[in-house]
Amino acid sequence: MTVQDVVPSAKANGKLRKAVPAVQSVVKSTPTKLDDFVRIVHVAAPMQLLETERKGVDAALLGDMAKRMDISYSQLAETVGIPKATAARKLVKNEKIDGAAAIALARLLAIAADMVADSTAPQAKKTFDTAKWLGQWLDRSQPALGGRKPAELLDTPTGIAMVTKLLGAIRSGAYQ
Repeated sequence: MTVQDVVPSAKANGKLRKAVPAVQSVVKSTPTKLDDFVRIVHVAAPMQLLETERKGVDAALLGDMAKRMDISYSQLAETVGIPKATAARKLVKNEKIDGAAAIALARLLAIAADMVADSTAPQAKKTFDTAKWLGQWLDRSQPALGGRKPAELLDTPTGIAMVTKLLGAIRSGAYQ
């Protein structure tokens, strides 16, 4: 998946250059397809995201997310509703996976990155591993979700909306 696949006019209109710089803090190393994907999702128009959902994304992108979040590929795939065997086959054959699931995870990574960027602690922006933190947070029970883990809710659109809303509330300071 390339920048042009999701945001065909992004380079021409400068949207990617104007994307929230915080998204770059998802990882501290050389930008990869995942970093590009997170930035793209952050600025893409709904119709462009719809097309990505329909086309799907390379299974390797989910693999990259799993590595960054320090969780297993099969666990992350199952979290977003892709059976382990299907996920493994798609990864080996370099096939497409559900685009909606990848977009949801990218949005969560972008929100988490924005939280770090908003931090007043200078060392947070330099040393905090946003993706790893998100992977751990998804696996912790949250009182605002009735004691459920956010990862347990990411297999449906309603669950994704609930987790996104909670992470946004945490970011804004509305939930403590």
